[in-house]
Amino acid sequence: MQNLTPLLIDAQQEQEEPSYSFLGGTSGFVFYWLAFALPFMVYGSNTLFFLLYTWPLFLALMPVSVLLGIIFSMLLRGRVILTLLLTGAAVVCLFWLVFSFLSGW
Repeated sequence: MQNLTPLLIDAQQEQEEPSYSFLGGTSGFVFYWLAFALPFMVYGSNTLFFLLYTWPLFLALMPVSVLLGIIFSMLLRGRVILTLLLTGAAVVCLFWLVFSFLSGW
């Protein structure tokens, strides 16, 4: 018969970190659509004609916005308020930068 000693698994068990990427990805996606609506609120319905010709450039900002949200969320380790503030500011500034360069204002 073999001598077996019980191992204390609870003390040695590694704890999993929670997934912060869902919060970041969702916040980046939501702030993308809020930033997309911002030129309509500022300049009115004539913005639609401008966006009809430049939509691929603005569509390319969607994955960038989601990645920015994931990066901020991972770096800040789930601090929700700070993640939302930084993601919102970065996405709106990025969107407004592209809009300003294209429109020449």
